[in-house]
Amino acid sequence: MSQPLIELRAITKTYGQGQAAFQALRGVDLQIEAGEFVAVMGPSGSGKSTVMNLLGCLDTPGSGEYLFQGIHVEQLDRNQRALLRRQCLGFVFQGFNLLARTSAQENVELPLLYRGEPAEVRHAAALAALAKVGLAEWAHHTPAELSGGQQQRVAIARAIVTNPLVLLADEPTGNLDSQRSHEIMELLVRLNQEQGITVLMVTHEPDMARYARRIVHFVDGLVHRDERNPEAAPCC
Repeated sequence: MSQPLIELRAITKTYGQGQAAFQALRGVDLQIEAGEFVAVMGPSGSGKSTVMNLLGCLDTPGSGEYLFQGIHVEQLDRNQRALLRRQCLGFVFQGFNLLARTSAQENVELPLLYRGEPAEVRHAAALAALAKVGLAEWAHHTPAELSGGQQQRVAIARAIVTNPLVLLADEPTGNLDSQRSHEIMELLVRLNQEQGITVLMVTHEPDMARYARRIVHFVDGLVHRDERNPEAAPCC
């Protein structure tokens, strides 16, 4: 059997100390195979956002093991985790997080700027990423000149410009209306199916979770239910 892309073994995470301590994760076991599209659901305080922060190397577990392609991430130092983020992970947030005074192309170029890529490489890669999300003609527009759905597409282009192995999406449709939400989900499905990007998405909306081929439900800091979705919505 091939090694999972991501594996969590007995992961715990506690915030605070003493009587104020809150155990956000209570021993989570989870495996993600390369190429999966997984929706993570659960009520507020269930641990779904905490586990996504750990997977994104934005936080560290209290105990347990986090393996990424067989590498023990929990043993990496801060600089090593930052390198893993830059090389292998892309992030999409509910609030878009675009720089207001820069163009779509410049926003998409940012991860490559942090990598130290030369200008011509950044420009070409950013335009290619914008083309993948259907915004090639909007490259020189600022976020204020774009709709909410277009802004989220720019954010997705920024997340995929580095050709990540994994796309971590935290409530990617939370600020969008129903029509734009379904457009963004169809885009994520296409990126998963056509580009082979593994997608992990936190959502509280069942309609959005239907696009995933697997749904993991968290309750009280544990995986409560992990199920395949035989009725995953098609991309178009």
